[in-house]
Amino acid sequence: MKLSASRLLTVLAALALLMAGCGGGEEETATTAGDDASTEEAAVTEEAPLSGDLNVVGSTTVQPLAEVLAASFETLHPDVMVYVQGGGSSVGVRSAADQSADIGMASREIKVSELQENPEIVVHTIARDGIAVVTEPGCTVEDLTVEQVKRIFAGEITNWNEFGGGDMTITVVAREEGSGTRAAFEDMIMGDALISETAILQPSNGAVRTTISVTPGAIGFLSFGYLDDQTKSMAIDGFLPTEENAATGDYAVVRPLNMVTYGQPEGKAEAFLEFILSEDGQAIVVEEGYLPVN
Repeated sequence: MKLSASRLLTVLAALALLMAGCGGGEEETATTAGDDASTEEAAVTEEAPLSGDLNVVGSTTVQPLAEVLAASFETLHPDVMVYVQGGGSSVGVRSAADQSADIGMASREIKVSELQENPEIVVHTIARDGIAVVTEPGCTVEDLTVEQVKRIFAGEITNWNEFGGGDMTITVVAREEGSGTRAAFEDMIMGDALISETAILQPSNGAVRTTISVTPGAIGFLSFGYLDDQTKSMAIDGFLPTEENAATGDYAVVRPLNMVTYGQPEGKAEAFLEFILSEDGQAIVVEEGYLPVN
């Protein structure tokens, strides 16, 4: 059947409207599908609240700082419990390496041998700490050189009168083997010399401080975080062990405070380390008497 021109135009117009309607439906369907995909993606990427236990083990120097940081972190994440315990820097490195702890603590540089034996560990420096040479409060000597300190702790100089002090035997107090504070002191002060076998050895900074405070003629070394009026701080090469002098480099007996993880941290461990290195975390570092890293 032959269509007239007008009839043909009417049919073509109807077909055009029908095709436009079908196209609009496809576009609407695609848009709806896209909205559904976006909703599902948002649901997948939304992070669940942190929960569970986090075990932190090692240096007794880092321990009290870590406990304060942990308390603030738990306030931000109420479903997380952070357990902090000492044992020494070497224990901290081993605990991270064998994954018996989520985070190890070390108050010294990590040894080359430790890194070679455990290439999977990652070191995170969270603060810096000075090591002060301290005496019992009644000591009249004010200043020593690094070389003099070395000779005292090696047992080569045994009386305070050699420095203009009273006629009194010098009693050396030191940390036990495995201590990060001792390792750092040996690296920065003793060199190849050994600490005297007659030294009184103690298991923590707190025990060293107490022993020195009640022992006439005693001398030892402490983390900056343990300095108080129980002991007297000694100037080294003319500079007292203060945060200001350590920050400028005038007081050079300064070491890193590290946390160690097995591989790159994830989950609670990652969040805890990020908090420590945040502005709020570093403010706590300063409040506790240590030097910030940023």
